[in-house]
Amino acid sequence: MLEFRQVAKAYATPQGPLEVLAGVDLELAPGESLALMGESGSGKSTLLHLAAGLDLPDRGEVRLAGCAISSLAEPARARLRRETLGLVFQQFHLVASLSVRDNLRLQARLAGRERPDWTAELIARLGLGGLERRYPEQLSGGQQQRLAIGRALAPRPALLLADEPTGNLDETSAGEVLELMLALVREAGCSLLMVTHSPRVAAPLSRCLRLSRGQLAPHRPAERQPCA
Repeated sequence: MLEFRQVAKAYATPQGPLEVLAGVDLELAPGESLALMGESGSGKSTLLHLAAGLDLPDRGEVRLAGCAISSLAEPARARLRRETLGLVFQQFHLVASLSVRDNLRLQARLAGRERPDWTAELIARLGLGGLERRYPEQLSGGQQQRLAIGRALAPRPALLLADEPTGNLDETSAGEVLELMLALVREAGCSLLMVTHSPRVAAPLSRCLRLSRGQLAPHRPAERQPCA
């Protein structure tokens, strides 16, 4: 579903190039869930942006659903994102002028895969029943996060990319939202790559890797559970 082959990425700084990723190799199988951990500034979000084709590597290759992202022009990358990915970030990026229902339907419509039965199920499972006509500003933070997750899953994407999806929530709300997201990911049948700084959030996923000094830490079975 997702493959990184010797991917490198650096950014210009006044002190010279800052290498964020240095020859990263990564494979994510269909239906697999993977937590990516690391300290702030370690490159986790950069890796996620490369996986989504929102940025391009300096060297190496990123393949999404068998397609080499860096060989595609931006319109083709946008189409691949629309057809393959669901994206969830800390900032919810909900459309303020659209109701809860229309925000939820937006991504599925863009992908040409709107299913009223799945939309109705998402509204119920997300605890948004009776709120369909409200606008994002009328929702709590937890409700907005659930709506953002539902919007990403509405087209039943092949891969969900989530960047600290519970980072803005209190511990109780974060646990509830994470449990709901993982259940919906399983029901949608998609893979999951989630960036998190929290071992507790990472623990329920099937695999956990740590990004440090531009490289993924070697995976050893003894370190898989719990993620730390």
